[in-house]
Amino acid sequence: MKTALLVLALTLAAAPVRAQGAMDSAMGLWRTVDDKTGRERALVRIFEANGAFYGRIERLFDPAAAGRVCDKCEDDRKGKPLVGLDIVRGLRRDGEGSWGRGEILDPESGSVYRASARLAEGGRQLVVRGSVLGGLVGRSQTWLRAE
Repeated sequence: MKTALLVLALTLAAAPVRAQGAMDSAMGLWRTVDDKTGRERALVRIFEANGAFYGRIERLFDPAAAGRVCDKCEDDRKGKPLVGLDIVRGLRRDGEGSWGRGEILDPESGSVYRASARLAEGGRQLVVRGSVLGGLVGRSQTWLRAE
């Protein structure tokens, strides 16, 4: 009985540490928001592989888009379903709470842009930027942590 209580106490004590650690990283589930309409578009899971961060679409909120494929893509993602598609590739840590040197795909146009990301609002938001011309021209979106 004492052992069970000790395990429970240690588990509860460690919970805030795990939660805070999650807020310091881009890894996790994010809600993307259309910057033109303000509507949620998708859930994207950011994960780490081979020392870099990637983002994969896990769910689309528009039921009409659920079966769509990336028909405008020109790389290995051409013809692949949007759900399960890696739209962020190769982000590398630039500093505390920021990543760069990656790429992001716009599945609507098939265009691939240079990507960077940074945490905001204590880790509750991820500001994702796609750009061209060395970052001179681009667009940022704010994604909301879903977990």
